[in-house]
Amino acid sequence: SGLPDAATNGMDIVSAARRQIGVTVVYDSAYRKIPYPNGDVPMDRGVCSDVIVRALRDARGMDLQKLVHEDMASHFLMYPSMTRWMMFCTDTNIDHRRVLNLERFFGRMGWSLEVNKDVRCYLPGDIVTCLIGGDIPHVMIVSDRTSSGGIPLVLHNVGGGTQEEDCLFSYEITGHHRLPRHGH
Repeated sequence: SGLPDAATNGMDIVSAARRQIGVTVVYDSAYRKIPYPNGDVPMDRGVCSDVIVRALRDARGMDLQKLVHEDMASHFLMYPSMTRWMMFCTDTNIDHRRVLNLERFFGRMGWSLEVNKDVRCYLPGDIVTCLIGGDIPHVMIVSDRTSSGGIPLVLHNVGGGTQEEDCLFSYEITGHHRLPRHGH
């Protein structure tokens, strides 16, 4: 592709997220009981975090449901569950589908980078967490495609199913994460 290795590291994640466009067509935040491990809600629906969960499962073989659950079970007080959702134990049906839990997990794994507005710092496959409307947590994947102004597009589900859009800097960025090539 002519891009340096760091810029192509996440292309598998981008491709896996892009394959969800036209398949995941509904934004559905309903709580559902799902199998464990490798559980998922129906493929035609989901929330922003489901884009990440599915992309990392397909691209890297990572089961975030299991990984987040195991880390939360061992370090529960380090996660926002108790203070944010008044939960007192883990829940394999939902924990990995919450943006704040993913943000904490990525940080605990050492995958967090500096948050800034330098477009050159955001590479394909990076995972960005943000706040919509000042207080709604959201997560998206940085694309290899850019806007006419050179800003990377993002892959996410903000309401109409998985889409690729120009909105990286439209929201207050709260986290920037890059997985190592071999996941974890």
